[in-house]
Amino acid sequence: MTTLESPPAHPGYADTKDAQLKRLRRIEGQVRGLQRMIDEDTYCIDVLTQVSAVTRALQAVSLGLLEEHLRHCVVDAARESDEAGQAKIDEATAAIARLVRS
Repeated sequence: MTTLESPPAHPGYADTKDAQLKRLRRIEGQVRGLQRMIDEDTYCIDVLTQVSAVTRALQAVSLGLLEEHLRHCVVDAARESDEAGQAKIDEATAAIARLVRS
């Protein structure tokens, strides 16, 4: 955890945890497929196409986690106090900036 605050009792994605894990397992399989493609000397453009698909899939996971964070963690903190809400907004803003740069 990169913040000084204690984590919530359960993460914002608790209700979608199974779906998130399913998506990540699918992405893991795609990455293994990429390794096979390289091992089998697959044409580079085909490999790049698959890298793009994996990247989009990871971005979708990131956006889903961000949405859950905003809907749960930020809203809960805002209900707690203005200061706690602002801290969570700042945290989310920094996370968004990292996602945009990646």
